[in-house]
Amino acid sequence: MHVVFFGDQHVESFGGAQVSMRLQRRFLERAGHTVTVVAPRMHGPRGRAVAPDDAFVDLPSAPITPDREYSLTWPGRRTDVWLDRAMRRRPPVDIVHVQADFWGAFIGHRFAERHGFPVVQTLHNRVDVGIEATTPFPGTVLRVLNAWERRALRAWERRAVGGVPRGHDGWAYLRRLALQSDAVTAPSAHFARRLEAHGVAPRVDVIWNGIDDDVLGAALAEEHGSSQRPDAGPLLVWMGRMSPEKRLLPFLEAVARSGIRARVEVLGGGGQRRAAERLVARLKPTASVVFAGRRLYVDSLARLRAADALVQTSIGFETQGMTPFEAAALGTPSIISDPDIARELGTGFWAVGGGADAAPDAPDPSIDALACTLRQAVEDIGAGRAVPANPAVRERFRQSSRTAAMVEVYARVLRG
Repeated sequence: MHVVFFGDQHVESFGGAQVSMRLQRRFLERAGHTVTVVAPRMHGPRGRAVAPDDAFVDLPSAPITPDREYSLTWPGRRTDVWLDRAMRRRPPVDIVHVQADFWGAFIGHRFAERHGFPVVQTLHNRVDVGIEATTPFPGTVLRVLNAWERRALRAWERRAVGGVPRGHDGWAYLRRLALQSDAVTAPSAHFARRLEAHGVAPRVDVIWNGIDDDVLGAALAEEHGSSQRPDAGPLLVWMGRMSPEKRLLPFLEAVARSGIRARVEVLGGGGQRRAAERLVARLKPTASVVFAGRRLYVDSLARLRAADALVQTSIGFETQGMTPFEAAALGTPSIISDPDIARELGTGFWAVGGGADAAPDAPDPSIDALACTLRQAVEDIGAGRAVPANPAVRERFRQSSRTAAMVEVYARVLRG
């Protein structure tokens, strides 16, 4: 079949959804399918470095971040015409897979509706939590976002019994995207159940984002554990986007407050990097803290494999939380702040606060709780009693199995 992906950002840009889409494309093509990826053109140095690829339909766009890596394409008549012209050069389309939450979703749903293609919508984003964590006036932003969505998708209100859902919170916004779709998927059971509970869709298929089978095999062939001197302390890795919802700064404060003797490696980039570096310089923790920057996917997995533990600190934001699952697949346990992720992972972690036993909406975000768990984990690792990673995750997390599950959703939708 020919599957057309729609994304908010180019798949070669930095981000978990983009990594997932790259993997999905490769394994769908390996299974004999054709994939087209529609997303805004990327600008800046990374955009210029992207190799030409016949599978990419790069929409005209404008950069929206200082580094020009992230872009926006305005959904409207002009984009519709440009996209339809570009798609005439591609094979006949069987199904549209929208893996975007904002302008990419609007463009994808408009495209599918114009041509009568069935749509699978993957919801990657907990919109309300993300906006609250990253904007100064989240209520206003959500009102504007909902108004933009109603305007962009206005032509297809007939799909809703009684009209498109009203409301201006994050759930109303996601409800309208689901309304345009023939199937809805989510990357975790906890997010899927929450979507169903808020009436976003009556059924949400759970399909984890996966890990590259080949890279996993190569990484597992490498020696596990630190190659540093034993007296250097355990290696803890924090990996992700350096933005408020990921809680990097509270993590670094907890490292200093805990007094742990460890090596802390911070992977990733983002707007809070300088603030994080200044915080470490001011607090002078006993642990050594290294900011390793962004790394290639395979290099990031190698660092997870070498670590004694991954540290996951975001709470309530992640719709899956890729890194603890990547770590578990590689045999590395995690320190988990979010009880939803702890429950999804099952075993193989040190829980912050109540952890998996906490109520979903009552995690412990305190720096003291995180510091206490860091001390316990480092003590356990040093004493040779580290918790073992959950072995069941490895097979469930392979991209080949995730692609097979998604193909079943496609087939169900095409059967009607």
